[in-house]
Amino acid sequence: MKRGFTLVEIMIVVAIIALLAAIAIPNLLRARLQANESAAQAALKTIATGEITYRSGNNNYTDLNGLGSAVPPYIDSQIGCTDEPCTKNGYNFTLDATESDEMFVAVAVPLNDNVTGVRKFCITEDGVVRVNSTIDDATDHDGCQAFGPSP
Repeated sequence: MKRGFTLVEIMIVVAIIALLAAIAIPNLLRARLQANESAAQAALKTIATGEITYRSGNNNYTDLNGLGSAVPPYIDSQIGCTDEPCTKNGYNFTLDATESDEMFVAVAVPLNDNVTGVRKFCITEDGVVRVNSTIDDATDHDGCQAFGPSP
């Protein structure tokens, strides 16, 4: 009596594994996109909090490098890099702070659209995270405030 599997049995097992993978992989990718977007929104809130705290002690706003290199730092070194845009969790972060107007705008744009993220976000000194597909690295303060809040 022979022991082992027939070719048909092995092909059925492979087909079942392929079917399960076809179902699971898109869900995993979608979950990763959502995680990246949630992390980007949280990072923007951290940047806004850091800017407001920095301004309370220094009477002006600063850039991402200023927030990340302060002692102690207001944000982590990955977001507070020396050369913008700073990258974290599949998003590029930029910060435009103007001392004279006492305003700032921080922007989060996916590194690769529909791969690392779908939505684009910005935040100003009012602390409201806004979302819009037309936000980019060059979005200014007034442009950000024209968009609706993130759901």
